[in-house]
Formats: sequence, C-alpha cells, structure tokens
Amino acid sequence: MTQEILIALMTFSFVSSITPGPNNLMLMASGANFGLRRTIPHMLGISLGHAFMVTMVGVILLQVFVTYPVLNTVLKVLSVGYMIWLAWKIANAVPPEAKSVTGSPFTFMQAAAFQWVNPKAWFMAITAITNYAPQENGVWVGALTVAAVFAATNLPSVSVWAWLGVQVRRLLRTPRRLRSFNITMAVLLLLSLYPVLTH
Repeated sequence: MTQEILIALMTFSFVSSITPGPNNLMLMASGANFGLRRTIPHMLGISLGHAFMVTMVGVILLQVFVTYPVLNTVLKVLSVGYMIWLAWKIANAVPPEAKSVTGSPFTFMQAAAFQWVNPKAWFMAITAITNYAPQENGVWVGALTVAAVFAATNLPSVSVWAWLGVQVRRLLRTPRRLRSFNITMAVLLLLSLYPVLTH
C-alpha cells in the first residue's frame, strides 16, 4: 500500500467513523444512560466487530453478493427491521415515571453482531475494500490491512460519541428530560435509514 493510498484510507475511515450514524447515535444514547465505563464493551464491539466484518467482506462476501444479488435486498430488509426495533428500544429505555435507567447497555458481542445489520457499516466496509485494499499480496493481506486501519481509526472516533453522551447526561437529571433525549435519539436513528431506503 502506497503512502497516498494509506492516507486516503485513514481519511475515509476517520470521516466515516466520526460522522453520525447508527453506531454513534446508539453510543451517545448509551453514554447518556449508562455512563462511559459501562459503554466500553459497546465501543470495543463496534470497532473489533467492524474490523472482522471488513475482513470477511474483502475475502468472501463481495463475491457472494455478485453471484446472488438478491441477498443484498434480503440484508437491506433485515437491517431496516432491526433498526426500527432498536429505535423503539432506545425510545423506551426510561419510562416516564422511572427515576433511574432501565435496561442494560450493549454487550461486546451484541455490538459486534450489530455491524452485520448496520447499513452504514456495510457501506464503509464495501467502499474501503473496493477502493483501498492492496491487491499485490493477495486477498487476505489486503482485507486485513484495511481492517487494521479501520480498527485503529474507529475506536477513538466512536469513543468521542460515548463521551458526548456522558456530557449530555448532566443535562438529563430528570426522567422527563432523559425520556425526551432517548426519543430524539430514536428518531435520529430512524432518519439514518433514509439513504438505505432511497438507494
């Protein structure tokens, strides 16, 4: 991988990781509801789970999607349904009468598994593999190189969103404010599906 390609990949990885999307909105909600320490498994699950996904996309899945295009449609339908369910869960994390947060933050495995139904994660993985993966040393080396760059860039980026959620938490000292925040995050999560539904 040339220095120019590496810089381009790092830039793409940073921009796509730091901008709003399902992962970041959920991390912000988790930071606000559960605090930074309890959100760490969620952050690690996103970063390492997405790195694994990038590797698998580079090695296997792009060829499968080319052979069976209907699988892409099936994945899109499943993704949208799951995201709607998650939005409902976020919106209802705190009942109006509650004095403390109910539920629990995502575990490492839940966050890692979520990458497979996250439309933005798919876009990031496919774009990175098709545009930046070096081909000269074979498919595995190219996919693992891109995955490593993504993991190194993604974790600091998503951590910012969890930290922002912790800062917002100071403003959410009443159940009503926290409920309003959670509903807002749920709506934003649904709005993040717009590009998927229109393309």
